[in-house]
Amino acid sequence: MKIDLDKLTPRQIVEELDKYIVGQEKAKKAVAIALRNRTRRQKLSEDMKDEVAPKNIIMIGPTGVGKTEIARRLSRLSGAPFIKVEATKYTEVGYVGRDVESMIRDLMSMAVSMVKTDLQEKVREEAERRAEDALLDLLLPGSSPGTGSGPQTGSGAQTGKQVAKVGSVRDAVPVTQRTVSRSGISTREKLRQKLRAGELDDKTVEVHVNRGMFPAIEIFSGVSFEEMDVNIGNLGSIFGAKKKRKKTTVTRAREILTAEEMDKLVDMDRVTELSIERVEQMGIIFLDEIDKIASKENRSGVDVSREGVQRDILPIVEGCKVNTKYGMVDTSHILFIAAGAFHMSKPSDLIPELQGRFPLRVELGALTSEDFIKILTQPRNALIKQYIELLKTEGVELEFTDDAIRCISEIATEVNSRTENIGARRLHTIMELLLEDVSFNADEIKGQTIKITRDYVEDRLSDIVEDHDLSRFIL
Repeated sequence: MKIDLDKLTPRQIVEELDKYIVGQEKAKKAVAIALRNRTRRQKLSEDMKDEVAPKNIIMIGPTGVGKTEIARRLSRLSGAPFIKVEATKYTEVGYVGRDVESMIRDLMSMAVSMVKTDLQEKVREEAERRAEDALLDLLLPGSSPGTGSGPQTGSGAQTGKQVAKVGSVRDAVPVTQRTVSRSGISTREKLRQKLRAGELDDKTVEVHVNRGMFPAIEIFSGVSFEEMDVNIGNLGSIFGAKKKRKKTTVTRAREILTAEEMDKLVDMDRVTELSIERVEQMGIIFLDEIDKIASKENRSGVDVSREGVQRDILPIVEGCKVNTKYGMVDTSHILFIAAGAFHMSKPSDLIPELQGRFPLRVELGALTSEDFIKILTQPRNALIKQYIELLKTEGVELEFTDDAIRCISEIATEVNSRTENIGARRLHTIMELLLEDVSFNADEIKGQTIKITRDYVEDRLSDIVEDHDLSRFIL
């Protein structure tokens, strides 16, 4: 669900996040304020707007406590261009890996897709009307007003002037000036009524669709794909658009023709213009695993590369212009939210210049047994709710007692404290092992109600929990 951030207060943003994420109030509050400040800035005068820099955030906490989940939910809640990237996939220039500027190109591509979709929805009604006319041309050749009612042969028949090929949508320019006979118009309108009533949905028609053919490209050694910044999707236009005939149902043909018409009706120059504006003014990048590029005191070997990545990221966070296939993008007001566990390093291990560009730091606490109970039951996407709905599709009803839920949370807490603490992700493993037999035999126990009690949980998991060596590998 996408919300209108311009109307929601920070408190309401936190309430939206609370529906899916348990605890971590400080992180939610910081993110909510940062998002709200994005909309507040848009209401300032032009002079003041340029002076207000985004307050970038670093979220610090162990794995599985909600850092990535907050990012994922933000991407669904926010109407702003948003991407999540891993810092570890970028490398210093000269090493094998992705150029750090590619994160801006990815964000720009996301924005173009969003803006294009929004504009396409505005012209959908007109596109559907045109697609309907094109379908009638396929079903009843020669019946289009202005084309004449004489006989035609094939998909490219001519009547005075060249008729458009089958599958393309003709403009409202008459091919001839002759008037269509009353019977012709009547037949077309009757067919239109049947088409709208769905009576012709299963009928087969032949349309022309674009063929995805791209010429081979040689990428020279030492030149990254990002540096080339080639829009391969447009290279087909160099050699002429390739189309192929495809037989399909009227239902599918309508979808193909509607999509084709929406593309024609949307002005891509306008899409690009709006996309650049959205990225520069409202763009958000979630930079995960930033602790993995923090270098220690002994700066040798791989640490040199890590520091190089930080120095490459620095100008993007500070504000620079990045060249994309859609034009130059200024990163000065893009909001960066970084996250990391910082088990083996600490934020102060980042280079000072980068630390200064992330003035807000939020610590996320480890999850307790009570948190696990809430995670299992409270969010809209709670694990127990997921399994109940999944097995309900097989006709199996699951019932969890309160004692069983508490037992599951206690086991998760114990295993996390004894082995690697992976937070809420431990619950996924435990739930899979707990319900393994029920899931496997669901088709054989259809119509039954399975009650999950504390005894059931202990019977299924006690041996694994007690065997420390076994739990290390299984849980």
